[in-house]
Amino acid sequence: MGRIARRYGFTIAGIAIGVAGIVALGAMGERIVRFIEGGDRFVLGQISVAGKGMGMGTGFTAGGMLPASALRAIAEVPGVSGVQGQVMLPLNPSTSQFMTLTQELVFGVDVSMPTPNRAFPTLPVREGRTLRPGDRGVTVVGASFAASHGLRVGSTLTLENEPYQVVGVLERTLTAPDRFVMVPIEDARRQWVAKDRMLRTIIASGAAAVNAADLNTGAAVGWKDGEDPDAVARRIQESVAGVNVTIPGEVSRLLKESTAFFSALLLGVGALGLVIGGLSLSNTVTAAVFERIRDFGIKRALGATDLHLLREVLGEALGVSLTGGAAGVAIALGIGWLVDLRILRDGQQVFLFSPRLLVFALVFSVVLGALAAAYATLRIAHLSPADAIRRGT
Repeated sequence: MGRIARRYGFTIAGIAIGVAGIVALGAMGERIVRFIEGGDRFVLGQISVAGKGMGMGTGFTAGGMLPASALRAIAEVPGVSGVQGQVMLPLNPSTSQFMTLTQELVFGVDVSMPTPNRAFPTLPVREGRTLRPGDRGVTVVGASFAASHGLRVGSTLTLENEPYQVVGVLERTLTAPDRFVMVPIEDARRQWVAKDRMLRTIIASGAAAVNAADLNTGAAVGWKDGEDPDAVARRIQESVAGVNVTIPGEVSRLLKESTAFFSALLLGVGALGLVIGGLSLSNTVTAAVFERIRDFGIKRALGATDLHLLREVLGEALGVSLTGGAAGVAIALGIGWLVDLRILRDGQQVFLFSPRLLVFALVFSVVLGALAAAYATLRIAHLSPADAIRRGT
């Protein structure tokens, strides 16, 4: 391997650069695909219901207030297995955020009720514990939120001038929960009142009979086994007045359609990267083989067969391609680590180096290198030893 590295140093460097570009592009695509897939799994795992009108609710509970009477009415709809009231608010209402990839959210959940989302019945905790019934003044934060705010279990987070003790940090999911601040729903309701001046005015004026149980921005609704979630969602839509109901299948389709252009663009960039990287790799290996055309001519003049030459070249090509591919993967991992190390302080992550991506990069470099070497060797084999020696001089 050392002899190959010395003889083909520039070839290995060229392959490494091409593979590094492919891996880096692929890792960016993997990160975005994971986010899209996570959102799709979430919307297909529950029926999300919000109150009609405008309000501070955000995410899948964007809309107006969803009172306790509406929650009870939803629970009575045939096919519904459970209803969990929720409060989802922007941590900073004055800050404009892009989707929920970077949006920091206060997520109040009624922990006395089981979470009905089939895809995410529980969110995995990396450190500490989850919220428990009876908890007050505590929070479980997402991995990105914890990183950007320097939080860990035992830290104190101030929300609307109230201290909250961090009792848990979620595993990194590369989806929206990474930036959640999860609190008991009773605490989230106080946060909502503190953030929303109009709501405070309505409560203070007595213009509407509002109690604490009515302060929900939305609800997660589950369905019984054997039921069609879209059909259950439509029943809720028809039976319960004053609510906005998301049809899981329709939302999933809209999510995919809204990201179709971006997915196509990403696929095009990835394909272009493969073509450019593949041409670079194959040209580099082919040029390296043709540089030895004189050596091959001498060996054939001394009695070496085409099979001997092909075996020698393929062996070296596999070594060169594997070394260059591994070096390219290492370069991409290093660049990704440095970039993510910098932006992880802000809770972001650009690259996702999945095992399938790294294995593909190595297999791609080895197979393409072997094909390029075989092509060049067969070209040389068609030359007479004298022509090969003369061209290599």
